Amino acid sequence: MDKILIRNLRVLGILGVNDWERTTLREIIVNVTLYTDMPRVAQSDDITNCVDYSQVAIEIRALVEEAQRFTVEALAEDIAGSCLRKPGVQKVMVRVEKPGAVTGAESVGVEIERSN
Repeated sequence: MDKILIRNLRVLGILGVNDWERTTLREIIVNVTLYTDMPRVAQSDDITNCVDYSQVAIEIRALVEEAQRFTVEALAEDIAGSCLRKPGVQKVMVRVEKPGAVTGAESVGVEIERSN
């Protein structure tokens, strides 16, 4: 299966369980791998036959900005569900990270894999 990669999408949003996390925008980093079949796109060279990764990134950004989830796990599930609703996407891998969430670590996060 072929892959479309969206790497290190940086979004400001509310994510966390602590009081200060519920009121302070923080950077959230999202990585997404969309699994799809691309031979038709490659042969036709026609954008109407492919997954519009620009639109996917816009929708992920809007979702993260509005979700205000308590856990990275819930946010990752939201993103995966949104991606799997796109025509042509058969499977998705989503990684959500919170930079600076743990002292001494660059970031912490989760990575999930879901399919239709």
